Amino acid sequence: MRRGVILERQAVCSRRLSADFRRIASSLLLRIPQYPSSSLLALLGARRKYSVRKPLVALAASLVLAGCPKDSKQVKEEPPPAASTSHEGEGEHDTIPKRAKLTKTIVDEAKIQWQPAKKEVLAPTLSLPGEVVADPDKSARVSSPVAGRLTEVRFKEGSSVKKGDALATLRIPEIGKVRAAHSAAIAKGAAARANAQRLEALVEKGMAAKQEAVAARAEVDALDAESKALAEQLAALGMGTSGGGADLVLRAPVSGVVVARDAVVGQPVTTDQTIASIADLSEVWFLARVFEKDLGKLDVGAGAEVALNAYPTETFDGRIEYISRQIDPAARTVTARIRLPNRAEMLRLGLFGTAHVVTKSEKAGEPALVVPRNAVIDVAGKTVVFVHVGPEEFELHEVALGEAAAGKVRVLSGLREGESVVTSGAFTIKSVLLRGTLADED
Repeated sequence: MRRGVILERQAVCSRRLSADFRRIASSLLLRIPQYPSSSLLALLGARRKYSVRKPLVALAASLVLAGCPKDSKQVKEEPPPAASTSHEGEGEHDTIPKRAKLTKTIVDEAKIQWQPAKKEVLAPTLSLPGEVVADPDKSARVSSPVAGRLTEVRFKEGSSVKKGDALATLRIPEIGKVRAAHSAAIAKGAAARANAQRLEALVEKGMAAKQEAVAARAEVDALDAESKALAEQLAALGMGTSGGGADLVLRAPVSGVVVARDAVVGQPVTTDQTIASIADLSEVWFLARVFEKDLGKLDVGAGAEVALNAYPTETFDGRIEYISRQIDPAARTVTARIRLPNRAEMLRLGLFGTAHVVTKSEKAGEPALVVPRNAVIDVAGKTVVFVHVGPEEFELHEVALGEAAAGKVRVLSGLREGESVVTSGAFTIKSVLLRGTLADED
């Protein structure tokens, strides 16, 4: 590339020699014809063809040659223009608008609600660690009443089942024996009944001893009791007294979700083995651990706000419905049970978290400006609330938050008392603002 620049410069200088020489020579009263600019020697040789004085020609040639570099070292390569990294000509970066204007239809459909911000005394709270468990009254374990072998499995872990749904089929050879014994007892009972009736008739005619008739009736009653017991045994296994076969169908004892499965076709099953666990997870328990020193601060019915490690931005509201009567001797804690609705099926068994429980207040604190926790959202990395400023018009306020308790959070700055804060439907307003920003960029 450098060699190309040098050659180009030399060609430019060569083209300028003829014009510059004529101009200088003309000023010296020399009459120089047009010569090709590619050869300086031809131009200098013109002095022999014309009667000119050597000093003038030498002067003109020296002046012209001075304007051209003698070798390639005098040619400096011009650096290419650097790419511009400035933002000249670009507009300012778009920012999220501060106001959103909605239609009345959107406000009604999104159920947007607001209420004035006011000062309240935040109740003191106690943080208690714990985990999510299923309600034992809404849970069940599926097992077989007799030993057998699985021939069919009709459920999967995570499947939703209803009470009475068939889950699996077992082949149990003993069932055939029970059915056979039941049928035999019924047949013997019928024969014994007919014999007892015959003997009773002979007794009335004096042709048979009464003792024989009594013994025959006792045999009938015994066979009836045996057949009834066998029928109850079949019913306990979920089998009818009629029909044949040795298959037993296991059914769901409760409605819910299969949270565990231990069943494979061909697997032998015993009476102490659980092949499925079912739980109704519409509501769950949060078992919080309370230390001895904090036991006197809690009451049954106290409000609680549970934050789980899996959902750091979500909270679940509930109340303490029971405090254990027995202390764990190893951890020196008692269990406080908090019932939680399983919102959007987010709660899963075994999740760890912390319950912030309202405690008995010994003395009232200072009132502070507070808003409901669900009024605070995140927009572009900023903590904000929306304020209703006019008919279907809302304004974004960036706020700084303080401590929180029982579903409310303290506002340190960014909001004034009495301003109407959106408490429901804030995400709809956020979507409108972000959609407007994207439209401006397009």
